[in-house]
Amino acid sequence: MRALLQRVCNADVSVNGNVVGAIDHGILVFTGISDSDNDEDIQWLCKKIVQMRIFNDENGVMNLSVRDVDAQVLAVSQFTLYASTQKGNRPSYSAAARPEFAEPFFARFVEQLSQTLGKPIPTGVFGANMKVRLCNDGPVTLWLDSKIRA
Repeated sequence: MRALLQRVCNADVSVNGNVVGAIDHGILVFTGISDSDNDEDIQWLCKKIVQMRIFNDENGVMNLSVRDVDAQVLAVSQFTLYASTQKGNRPSYSAAARPEFAEPFFARFVEQLSQTLGKPIPTGVFGANMKVRLCNDGPVTLWLDSKIRA
């Protein structure tokens, strides 16, 4: 699994002009899924997201987690995180999981993330053409990959 985390002042995702998920202060998580992902990847990624210390403490140091500051998380599925751009100018998405695997897997990820954080996780609509608006705070943007746990 891959995740692109962005610390945000606010974010929302719309489908056909209707907002389907929104948060104020928190983390926007774009999530990519591959065919080799399993429940261990979900567990690792959820724990990492909730414990990642990317919010400022009273001294202005990034030392607090999303849980510490009682912030929110918005999760959006994004297969393009598995794009390969090594050959030519048209990305290949063959490393991304097929929708019949990825959709229920993403739902399990969101459910586990909600349990780990202890609050509901708004999302976009899997497979839809989504419009995502955000105010990146910092900016703070991090890349996580459950297969490269460095």
